[in-house]
Amino acid sequence: MTSLTLSLILEHLFIVLAAAILSIAAGLPLGIWAYVSPRARGVILRVVDLLQTIPSLALLGIIMVVLDPGKLTVIIGITLYSLLPIVRNTCLGLQEVDPGVKEAARGMGMSKPYRVLMVEFPLAFPTVFTGIRIAVVNAIGTAVFAAFVGGGGLGSVITQGIRVKNMSLILCATGVLMVIAVVLDLLMGWFEGQMRRARGGSRTMWIPVAAILAAFCLLLPYGRGSTGDLMLYDGDYSETQLMHHMVKMLVEDQTNLTVTIQDQMSQVNNWSALSGSNPICDLMISYDGTLLTTFFHQDTADVPAGLSIYDYVNQTAQREHGMRLLEKLGFDNTYAVAVPQAVADEYGLSTISDLIPVADRLVFGAEQGFFTLEGSMKYNPFVEFYGLRFRDAVSVDLGLKYTAVENGSFDVTVVYATDGLNRKVGLKILEDDKSFFPDYNGAFLVREDVLERYPELEGILNQLAGKIPTEQMAELTYQVDVVGRTVDDVAREFLLSQGLLSA
Repeated sequence: MTSLTLSLILEHLFIVLAAAILSIAAGLPLGIWAYVSPRARGVILRVVDLLQTIPSLALLGIIMVVLDPGKLTVIIGITLYSLLPIVRNTCLGLQEVDPGVKEAARGMGMSKPYRVLMVEFPLAFPTVFTGIRIAVVNAIGTAVFAAFVGGGGLGSVITQGIRVKNMSLILCATGVLMVIAVVLDLLMGWFEGQMRRARGGSRTMWIPVAAILAAFCLLLPYGRGSTGDLMLYDGDYSETQLMHHMVKMLVEDQTNLTVTIQDQMSQVNNWSALSGSNPICDLMISYDGTLLTTFFHQDTADVPAGLSIYDYVNQTAQREHGMRLLEKLGFDNTYAVAVPQAVADEYGLSTISDLIPVADRLVFGAEQGFFTLEGSMKYNPFVEFYGLRFRDAVSVDLGLKYTAVENGSFDVTVVYATDGLNRKVGLKILEDDKSFFPDYNGAFLVREDVLERYPELEGILNQLAGKIPTEQMAELTYQVDVVGRTVDDVAREFLLSQGLLSA
């Protein structure tokens, strides 16, 4: 399980301070421009107002269209969110400077730029700094969304805690964020009070800005990218984390190569980081069914006769994307329809077809991703294929799905076959008796140029081929998500049990 470590806390602070510096660098000139130009003022203030209304995840998604997933995307997103209080307070502070002071400066023959920057701005800075203070404190909470785009920080701890229903982990991470926010707010509030008592002053006003810059420089090591020979991203599921940590252990044990595992990232974002003209990672654990339906936007009907899904997507990946699937690892993490044991007993359910006569009395619930139109193996095609008419269909956040099942919020859900939480919650997997869902065989997806650069890599990773059946993977994820053991401990124990790792 992801643990709350000092490195994650410092990484979170790095994101916040980097965004603070960028927002100050952009917000102050924009605020001054809005003050000196009444014509531009309306446009500038309206734009920063509109930026604030965009939902956080939507803004990050828009930025990712241009940039790769990672810290830079998060920092730019937080910077845009932070502009509003800085720009508005800069403009307001300059407007509130005593008109007599402005007139005196004008009477002394000072040019307008000199008057604004050297006379009015120092007097307005206490108000300006209030905007900076608000922006920095708000950024601490907003940076939690970094976990959704591989940006790191404490958001990954909170999302993991929500998924496995670990309240102590959630409260611990939230408490750390609250402490950071309160401490920063008190420090910046003290500086603000000092400046108001001093009534401006060009030297005094730059002390807190210099402090932010100094702290940022100290935290630079926590914003660095890959430093190893191979670059991977952690996943937002324990299964992905286990497999990527096994890669690191095997490669570093059997070669002189070093492997860096960066921040958590979803399968879709990891695919974006792996593919394209400027890839930022070297390999990932993936699934033949995911490649077919989610990444290649096809379905089982598109697979030529005589070819398995695995062979077809492997050929497509090599031909169109310069990647290759290594040998299948043994587990099939396919979608599975499941119900609480009590519901199965009440209605006598053992197959999905058994749901047909009772579906109108049951509520179906799943993560939002299962209700999208991406690929063909999602909710609408599923219910049409089986002829199911549920009483209601509810979408929930992925991390809250199992909690909703335990609370009785819905009666039927879709799960992954290897998820250890199925066992914890006591779900019964219904047989896909009409074979709607395709295979989701796990295998490492590696860029061809990486295999050419490190030819020994394929043989090392293929040592795992066929050695992790579905039941074994379910047990490994159970040890992490339910028992509470660390990903590294569980991965190392398994590799040692298979004789693949030096003792």
